[in-house]
Amino acid sequence: MRRFFRMRIAVFDYKVVPTNPIGSCHLRMLQGLCSEHEFTVFAVEFENPCPDRIRFVRIPVPTRPLALLFVAYHFVAPLVYFWYRLRTGVRFDLVQMVESNLSFGDVSYAQFCHRAYLRDHWKQAGAKGLRGWLRWLDHWFHALVEPWTYRRVKRIVVPSQGLKRELEETYPFTRGKTTVIYNPVDVERMRPPADFDREAFRAEHGVKPGETVLVFVALGHFERKGLPLVLEALLALRDCSLRLWVVGGEPDLIRSWQMRAEGMGLGDRIHFWGKQRDVRPFLWGADVFVLPSLYETFSLVSFQAAAAGLSLIVSPLYGVEEFMRDGETGFVVQRTAEGVRAGLERFLALPSLERARMGRLAQQAVQRFGGGVFVQSWRGFYGALG
Repeated sequence: MRRFFRMRIAVFDYKVVPTNPIGSCHLRMLQGLCSEHEFTVFAVEFENPCPDRIRFVRIPVPTRPLALLFVAYHFVAPLVYFWYRLRTGVRFDLVQMVESNLSFGDVSYAQFCHRAYLRDHWKQAGAKGLRGWLRWLDHWFHALVEPWTYRRVKRIVVPSQGLKRELEETYPFTRGKTTVIYNPVDVERMRPPADFDREAFRAEHGVKPGETVLVFVALGHFERKGLPLVLEALLALRDCSLRLWVVGGEPDLIRSWQMRAEGMGLGDRIHFWGKQRDVRPFLWGADVFVLPSLYETFSLVSFQAAAAGLSLIVSPLYGVEEFMRDGETGFVVQRTAEGVRAGLERFLALPSLERARMGRLAQQAVQRFGGGVFVQSWRGFYGALG
């Protein structure tokens, strides 16, 4: 029997907080394994789940824009790391970072392939103006450093078979050192509780009896996530009983999209709710989840929507492709306004009992992506390295 090896692990991430996609994954892993390994987190922000077991070293850099964060973190994080080692005398068995956000390390936790995205998808993303230019610059910085980083790390962890394929096609030298660990989905927590008053929630959020609610959830990057296509599909359908809830986005982003929706004559059918610490009530209160995204490597929110019992209208996405079955758990659509409209028409044509059955099938399909499986996968990964 192999002896358990307790390691000292340094984790480098920008924001290890519940509202950050990668940071929330790190949080779940840290909480599950902090009694088995000694973790020190080097981050700009960290909501420490176990302060008595996990050390936090703050990296003092600005968080916006992302391009500036990338450059500043590259310069400041190594200085803070080496000063911490000099001051404490601690030596780490493993250094783990996110993607190419650090100039050294043993393990890269990658949830994006920036070079492939710029090559294959950027022109379709639709990001414009200063915001679009800054996003392009952030992707460009990552793509510039990716080959150097991925050649030097010992292992790469990715959240889906699709991203593994893409990395290996883009960087053939990653073959043989890439491991898939699916992101955690809190399937039990996403289930609607028996005491949730769905109709009351809908009424409080502007929904009238008989109306159908679509829900679109994204932290940002609305162009890439496909919100323009959803708006165009709603405009083409001309169905006044359809409402769209948009959950997520910073205030300045929301203002610009509110103006856009009003300019299209959709202002009274679309409601922007901004970032929510808990998106579950919006999923429980909606009728169908829609995300015709250009590029995802796992799309956690799609899994969460399925776990909440919603059927999905999505484009072909990495991660989601591993449970999504067209016509059973929802509808896989072409990433065009016409494709989204066709998906919505297929959903609207279903009787209420069939919609509910589709939601139950989606809920069943994501049960194997639970948080316990995620922690166990990381336990096995570290065990193999140790």
